Amino acid sequence: MKKKRKRKKWRTFFVLFLLFCALAWFQNHFDKQNSPLLVKNVDPFAEVKKYQPHIHDELAKYGLEEHTAVVIALMQQESHGLGGDPMQASESAGLAKDTINDPKQSIQAGVKHFQRVLTYGTQKKVDFSTIIQSYNMGIGYIDYVAQHGGKHSEELAKEFSLIQVEKKPTLYNCSGDKSNFRYPYCYGDFTYSTKVTKNIQLLADTIPVTTDEKTPSGSF
Repeated sequence: MKKKRKRKKWRTFFVLFLLFCALAWFQNHFDKQNSPLLVKNVDPFAEVKKYQPHIHDELAKYGLEEHTAVVIALMQQESHGLGGDPMQASESAGLAKDTINDPKQSIQAGVKHFQRVLTYGTQKKVDFSTIIQSYNMGIGYIDYVAQHGGKHSEELAKEFSLIQVEKKPTLYNCSGDKSNFRYPYCYGDFTYSTKVTKNIQLLADTIPVTTDEKTPSGSF
């Protein structure tokens, strides 16, 4: 009888031990799957960074390669690096919206537009935030800011937007959606410079963007 009792106790102990090991394994597996460290390792700029060498090389044609991180931040705001026109440069190139469907052509047009607003903004002595905003609102915004102190603000962007809306109210009406955060400032995005500046700051916290060496261009 004593031997049977001992065997029963050992069986019970062994079963409990296996259950404990199984619970410990599941807990460890669950913690790894939900670890905040894994979340931190997801790079929100992963898609746009694929275009880093091509952006760098295109900027180098104008001697502006030091602005690689800025243009990456612009692309992040425009498209997150997705689609055939990741720089959303069709209209700035004088084409209809979404005409460009080749990332290489998009980067060429986008960098050319950036170079144009940077050069003009420098001549007009406006701040860099104005230059960033003008990528979205066009060169006319640089003139407007230059006439109103030379420094960008969201209030100035709103004023400029309304002027353009009044010129073409049926075109710039946020598709009639009054719940759109931009309404009634439906020409451009008056928060654009703020968003791109935030992208630049966030980009600095991710894997460093290397611009020291020119990377040969390849095909997309």
